[in-house]
Amino acid sequence: MIVLGIESSCDETGVAIYDDKKGIIADVLHSQVKLHAQYGGVVPELASRDHVRRTVPLVREALKIADIEDNKIDAVAYTAGPGLIGALLVGASMARSLAFAWECPAVAVHHMEGHLLAPMLEDPAPEFPFIALLVSGGHTQLIEVSGIGQYKLLGESLDDAAGEAFDKTAKILGLGYPGGPALAKLALKGKPNVHKFPRPMTNRPGLDFSFSGLKTFAANTIRSSDGSEQAHADIAHAFQEAVSETLAIKCRRAIRETGLKTLVIAGGVSANMRIRERLEKLLVQEGGSVFYPRPEFCTDNGAMIAYAGYLRFKTGETTGLAIKARPRWPLTELKAGG
Repeated sequence: MIVLGIESSCDETGVAIYDDKKGIIADVLHSQVKLHAQYGGVVPELASRDHVRRTVPLVREALKIADIEDNKIDAVAYTAGPGLIGALLVGASMARSLAFAWECPAVAVHHMEGHLLAPMLEDPAPEFPFIALLVSGGHTQLIEVSGIGQYKLLGESLDDAAGEAFDKTAKILGLGYPGGPALAKLALKGKPNVHKFPRPMTNRPGLDFSFSGLKTFAANTIRSSDGSEQAHADIAHAFQEAVSETLAIKCRRAIRETGLKTLVIAGGVSANMRIRERLEKLLVQEGGSVFYPRPEFCTDNGAMIAYAGYLRFKTGETTGLAIKARPRWPLTELKAGG
């Protein structure tokens, strides 16, 4: 079974092809970072237009890399949400049209389910059940995963997601867009124990997150600093330590409350090495294991959509001719897979 996947939820156009016998046989991506950098963030209309320009050429490139004809594609999967509505509609329209032309089914995929399942493309892969920490620019969630589509929300951010807080703090530091990776790089030059940032919502029970106050604390600290590179590096270090420790504290609670010893981390922020170090240390202490995707599969990509689409398609799930996209779509509303 061969599934082509299209990702277009925000500022990256991804196309990949998954073969159930060989794995990912093609994976191509176009990032819009340079397009949006001058504006300091994603401009939805520009993102949509760029997806229109890039999708078909990327599909052709993926087919060439995989060395297969379009009549060998068994299904076309696409990101149906959540995300920017215009960007989603471009991918959905392209995918549905290709499926119609190629006389094969189309499969609507939930963007965060794609992230959640991305570690299964690695070797070794996690086995159900496990706890998933989804950390990205738009989401910070802890989910108990019993199987495909069997998701129980344990906790989520009540305001800014972790990735959003990284990007906003980086912007105040003058690091440009995208800010998260730049802040992590600057934090390597920072000295420990210069600042003590709060670990929000860790002094109360529960598994919800809040990063808005931490971002404000960082902003106030930046404004009161001397503005030197070292001062900014020390602040970046303190901020990253606060986020990583907060995530670790919540994950420890989730592990102990559920009794599950397997943790999956996914989403753009899961590429942060300090967060990975913290969570790896935590799972060693708890006698468990942690899994995450390779760096290129942490950010938005077509491979995770192709794979999630394959898993959904093999249980008989397809979508009709109507082109639909959902900018908001709770992960817990998904149907259980077979």
